[in-house]
Amino acid sequence: MSQEKINSTAAENSDKLSRRRFVVGAGAAALAFTVVKPALVRGAQANSKINLGLIGCGGRGTWIASLFKQHGGYNIVAVSDYFGDRADSAGDNLGVDKANRFTGLSGYRKLIEKVDAVAIETPPYFHPEQAAAAVDAGKHVYLAKPIAVDTPGCLSIGDSGKKATAKKLCFLVDFQTRADQFYIEALKRVHAGALGDIAFGEAIYHAGCPFGRMYDTWRADPNNPENRLRAWGLDNVLSGDIITEQNIHTLDVMNWIMGVDPLWAVGTGGRTIRPVGTCWDHFAILFQYPNDVGITFSSRQSDGFGTQPEGIRNRMFGSKGVLETEYGGQVIVRGKGDTFYRGGSSPGIYQEGAVANIATFHKSITEGKFDNPTVPESVRSNLITILGRTAAYEKRQVTWKEIINNKNKLDANLKGLKA
Repeated sequence: MSQEKINSTAAENSDKLSRRRFVVGAGAAALAFTVVKPALVRGAQANSKINLGLIGCGGRGTWIASLFKQHGGYNIVAVSDYFGDRADSAGDNLGVDKANRFTGLSGYRKLIEKVDAVAIETPPYFHPEQAAAAVDAGKHVYLAKPIAVDTPGCLSIGDSGKKATAKKLCFLVDFQTRADQFYIEALKRVHAGALGDIAFGEAIYHAGCPFGRMYDTWRADPNNPENRLRAWGLDNVLSGDIITEQNIHTLDVMNWIMGVDPLWAVGTGGRTIRPVGTCWDHFAILFQYPNDVGITFSSRQSDGFGTQPEGIRNRMFGSKGVLETEYGGQVIVRGKGDTFYRGGSSPGIYQEGAVANIATFHKSITEGKFDNPTVPESVRSNLITILGRTAAYEKRQVTWKEIINNKNKLDANLKGLKA
């Protein structure tokens, strides 16, 4: 995402609120939190601190780790990144001991040994392997979107989520919209029939390129695997291309609205404007759902020269009403009588959603809630992006059945990187 400006006032208020929740009714002694291991965390009171490790120390990783720290219920005790400079920068910012800063492709495995839970903020290509290793080791997992770049990766995350539940571990995928009060209420009404018979819909993700800072690194030597890793947002295998890495936000809302698998997709796209990289800069897709419901989707990462509307938006048209949503903007159900829902806007959703998910993660661990409801829907949303991407890449109709049965795993070809 490109919206990485931190609203410090909201963060401070959330921090104070979270701390008050932990100390209420516990007396003055509760001001000193107790550190506990995962086996003791389950069912413990909410005054327990969880030892957390950050895997992936780029801009968003360090930023979200700071929100974990502000929450008050976590100790950030270890960091891991392929690049030593990033691990050290994050470690310095988060107060992590130098002995607990790990590098290389497998550094995360050493981190896992030191923690109760992990926050995975690496390029999406690495998510399935890292999440599976954490769950196998008995650790709770907080995972950034998207969860994977291919079908085997998505199914691996689904399996890790089920295994986490069986092992009484929390596994949460961080979608901000699914934690927003206006989205939650609007979608509740839609699923209760507020729109009547759904006819068709629209989904867009129109924005500038968030990876311009990576252009020079890519240009220096695009065949150097370390350069590709630093400029991962321009690499269609490491990122999954823009339809998976970024556009998943609006396609997740589409999935949330429909609540069923699409039947097939057709589409197109390309890299017409962006000067470097292997990712496309635009997509145009038609997703076909049951009952003849078609949803058109388009995205771009380029200068819009002032055109409107921009942003992450969804519209769904029905016989009784119309749902309109915008990430960070208005969420409303238009219609007559009981159909109408004024909703509201959440301009701080990028941070507020993460703060809410971090609080839910802590509460789920300390209160022993391990149903992990974010995993199945995240798997389907991610597979929807792969359905659209495949249809556009191959310029043909691709069915849902074909995608979920696809066993082809993308290979980033990172030979030469240090283990």
